[in-house]
This record gives sequence, structure tokens and C-alpha cells, in this order.
Amino acid sequence: MIEVICNDRLGKKIRVKCLPDDTIGDFKKLVASQIGTAPEKIVLKKQYTTFKDHITLADYEIHNGMSLELYYA
Repeated sequence: MIEVICNDRLGKKIRVKCLPDDTIGDFKKLVASQIGTAPEKIVLKKQYTTFKDHITLADYEIHNGMSLELYYA
């Protein structure tokens, strides 16, 4: 179990507990349940990389305590 931090640049930080084998799509559903937004409207980025829904967190080398940028589409 890892904890990933999502920062939406508007002052909201969300801590989400998940597994490294979860896909980005599954992770978006967890984030959406915490902030009350549809998962389809969430875009996750790290610097200039936009994460795709079908790839796992482990494949993107997302580890415990990492921070991701959260945008709304």
C-alpha cells in the first residue's frame, strides 16, 4: 500500500492510498471519490508527462509519498 499526494494548484491537496498495481484509471476513481468530481474530468500529470488510464502506477514509477499534479478537464 502506497500513499500518493495530488495537488490541484488551487490549494487543495489530496492524499490517496492505493496499490502500485492499480491503473491510473483506478487511481482517478479513488481521487474522484474523495473530491466529488467525475473521474473522466480528472487529468493527472507529473511535470510534462500526462498519465494514461490503462498504465499502472508501478509502470510510471510512482512510489510512496510522490506528488502528482491534478487538473480538471
